[in-house]
Amino acid sequence: MVADAGRAAVLAGGTAPRPSRRGILELGLAGAAALVLQGCASKPKRPAPVAEDQWEEAENLDPAIVDAGAEVVMQALANVGKPYRWGGSDPAEGFDCSGLVAHVYDDALGMKLPRTSRAMSQRGSRVARSELAAGDLVFFNTSRRAFSHVGIYIGQGRFVHAPSSGSMVRVERLSNRYWSSRFNGARRLVAGN
Repeated sequence: MVADAGRAAVLAGGTAPRPSRRGILELGLAGAAALVLQGCASKPKRPAPVAEDQWEEAENLDPAIVDAGAEVVMQALANVGKPYRWGGSDPAEGFDCSGLVAHVYDDALGMKLPRTSRAMSQRGSRVARSELAAGDLVFFNTSRRAFSHVGIYIGQGRFVHAPSSGSMVRVERLSNRYWSSRFNGARRLVAGN
């Protein structure tokens, strides 16, 4: 793995190589696995049966679109644990909510987004909560004004965001009472996702 190669280089007296895009994705997958394992402490819920037409729909998805959503999710998960910093948009220094989203979309897809959550809420197309897909933006009213907070939907009712001062980038559930009551809407930036 990339981390092992970097450790070996440092032990040999060199410097660690800069991780490749694949290495970053591997680290993101490892982070996602750790998050999934955290959820294993409770009794797993029985998955709902999948209707036949849902299988057909999944088979007809454009792989490039699925890959774009997956890339956004991996980049978002790679930043879990980074510190919150008001006005921040750099993984080395920290993120605020819109800084995290702008960084992830730029890193994952080369897509430049506006700097504020309010401006981001005007991009892409509106998505119903029941139709959310990986990579969609989810918006919340956290300061008595619409679209004052933004996160990235990662699937299974969860999203990644930079919540507030003194905290870190983390994964939350949309069903959490606080977030559910403040949900403002969602936007899709990757066409056909």
